[in-house]
Amino acid sequence: MKRFNVRLLAFVMVLMVASLGMLGAQAAFEAQGPQTVTIIGTTDIHGNVWGFSYENNKDTTNTGMARIATYLEQVRQEAPNVVLVDNGDTIQGNILTDDLYNKRPGEHPVITAMNVLGYDSMTLGNHEYNFGTGLIERLQVLANFPLLGANVARVDGTMAALPYTIVERNGVKIGIIGLTNPNAPRWDGEKVDPFVFAPVGPATRKVVDVIKDKVDIIVVAAHVGLFPEYDEDGGSDGAQKILELCPEIDVLLLGHAHTTVAQTVGTTVVGGARNLGREVVRFDIALDERKSVLSRSVNVVDMADYAPSATIQEHPFIAEAHKATRDFITGGAPSADGTPSGGIFGKAAVDFQPKNEIMGIPEGKLRDTAVMDLINMVQLKNSGADVSAAALFADTSDIPAGDINYGTIFGIYKYDNTLYRVPVTGAELKAYMEWSAACYNQWVPGDMSISFNPEKPGYLYDMFAGVDYQIDLSQPVGKRIVNVMYKGKPLADTTQLTLAVNNYRYSSALKAQKLVAGKREWESPNSIRDMLVEYIKEQGTIVPKVDNNWKIVGVDLSSPYRKQVVDLVNAGKLDVPYAASLNVDELRKQGVVK
Repeated sequence: MKRFNVRLLAFVMVLMVASLGMLGAQAAFEAQGPQTVTIIGTTDIHGNVWGFSYENNKDTTNTGMARIATYLEQVRQEAPNVVLVDNGDTIQGNILTDDLYNKRPGEHPVITAMNVLGYDSMTLGNHEYNFGTGLIERLQVLANFPLLGANVARVDGTMAALPYTIVERNGVKIGIIGLTNPNAPRWDGEKVDPFVFAPVGPATRKVVDVIKDKVDIIVVAAHVGLFPEYDEDGGSDGAQKILELCPEIDVLLLGHAHTTVAQTVGTTVVGGARNLGREVVRFDIALDERKSVLSRSVNVVDMADYAPSATIQEHPFIAEAHKATRDFITGGAPSADGTPSGGIFGKAAVDFQPKNEIMGIPEGKLRDTAVMDLINMVQLKNSGADVSAAALFADTSDIPAGDINYGTIFGIYKYDNTLYRVPVTGAELKAYMEWSAACYNQWVPGDMSISFNPEKPGYLYDMFAGVDYQIDLSQPVGKRIVNVMYKGKPLADTTQLTLAVNNYRYSSALKAQKLVAGKREWESPNSIRDMLVEYIKEQGTIVPKVDNNWKIVGVDLSSPYRKQVVDLVNAGKLDVPYAASLNVDELRKQGVVK
């Protein structure tokens, strides 16, 4: 009985000490009074450390981690409790990353910059998976911060990345949950076979339940847009489902969509930023002396007003990596596999891409052009396929007159894709062409321009070679491809063909959309960029060639007001009609024309 009393007394004393410790910690916090935690969110930097466009050999004026560094220095001087979070698609997107440092072992300039800036976490974006599991494992070793992916697991059920991390600022505990894009298998195919991706909403709910009693602030960094991208009904790939299932979270950082978002949903502040480090999202969370949240705010900050920081640009390894990339483009340094880029390896006799008639409306998506014919011709030549499909990835892509180097080729083909040859039927090819033509808006009477569906970004618009065809924009989606001819005859649904298409489109469209039943029968040993380089080396000087095998029909853009209205757009007095056509009836209602 005496021994029991001694043990009981000891237990009570432990409880008293613990209670006093907790009370002491609480009292210490309360003595500080109310305070604010500032969360800085970056997203979709796509390898832009320096603030440089390697394909154009020019410094940028409003992007790059070096500018973010300057902004961070200012924030950290003004705010005592700063948390720095990245939301993925960080280590892919330019020649420095894709052609050099993602493929060679050792230090990585993007991760080095993030370590220098003191990041607290990084969510895995879908582009982190482009280079296979080996790169992700390498990044996990190099980073001084955790890589997060609460909704991605290995096929054996173990987590592929940490689901969350908890950081502390002046007694305040901040839980950061990271979620990768569950559509990664659509885009990366076999590269993500070792992983299973779960819907973002339920995955967030599971982690919130684990940490909600351990932290004072909950931050979710989800590499998805606010709205579902593919799963409109289930919402598995949209942040709306996170907000619906987890209304208690304080902060939601969006990514992937490259769009500016700053709003409050319930009590959650939601923010998203444009890509390449052009914008930073700032969240401020005010707490009272008991660490209860008093208020939340979100602002998106444009980096155009910030000069690049020497902290990044004068860092020895980052400066070395920047120089090595520029040397690689000019032929002064080898690639990761030891192959030189070739420096200047050809010439363009004249500009390949026609000038835009309407500012911001790419002629390269309104008619057949020499750039697309070059890419498709090279794909046909290397694959031996009957038909080829390729996209103009950027509206500004061109091969300008003059010298051609690796940066020029990156400018027209920015992804490190390989080429597949796939068996298709005539019916399957036409279904694929219809899928592509959905990128246009339907023409209606009064339209004086052709516009594009904002829900279908331009990189999803493929143009085809090896067949002649027309796109009837007077028709709705699914009924636009007409007069398809193959070798001078109408293409029958039963005709057997082979198609040259890149690995990304094979996974994300042909298979994900169930457009084609056949499996690839050949894969190139090198990238499509390498094929373009080799072809131009062989030719020396290239001359634009356009076979005009496709055209848009079913539209009448003529109007006595057309020149006047186009001039207003080109003068910056009317919005660029990218997502909605210039329609004479609508402009008359607005008083623009009379």
